Amino acid sequence: MKLHEDNALGALGSAIGKGLLAGIAATAVMTLSQLIEMKITKREPSDATIKVAEDTTGAKPATEDDKQKLSQELHWSYGTAWGIARGVIGLTGLKGLPATLVHFAAVWGTALIMLPKHNAAKPINEQEPKEIAIDVLHHSIYAITAGLVYDALDAGGNHERKLTGIVKSLKSLIKKYK
Repeated sequence: MKLHEDNALGALGSAIGKGLLAGIAATAVMTLSQLIEMKITKREPSDATIKVAEDTTGAKPATEDDKQKLSQELHWSYGTAWGIARGVIGLTGLKGLPATLVHFAAVWGTALIMLPKHNAAKPINEQEPKEIAIDVLHHSIYAITAGLVYDALDAGGNHERKLTGIVKSLKSLIKKYK
């Protein structure tokens, strides 16, 4: 049995794990950016996550405290789960800025469709430019952070695979000329 044998399921599992870690980090940084922005703009926290949850499940938090807890749990779960998408994007071979742009488009594009569908936000053509700019800012921060973290976690794996490929090629050449 080879320890470093290439297999698709192993690569997928690795990409998902790295993506989850990237999603957690990105959610943390996005949350911090939102807190800073809300202090500056005096904006109240969004209740979009609660509106989507109520619309999709029919459940409503019993108290304001429950509402805040559920909102945070959904925010962190959703952001972490989107890290998986970054992992899958990494499996395609995309990395760096191109992967970050694809990830940003997927995350923000989904929000632009899903939130108005569940009456959690106005459609983009009905939003003020300032609202759109703030939304783009936070989603950009999320995607950039997820990309940086994912690429940093994946760097060892890619370098190891390249090195393994070079070693295999050298072994083949040596065998050929023995």
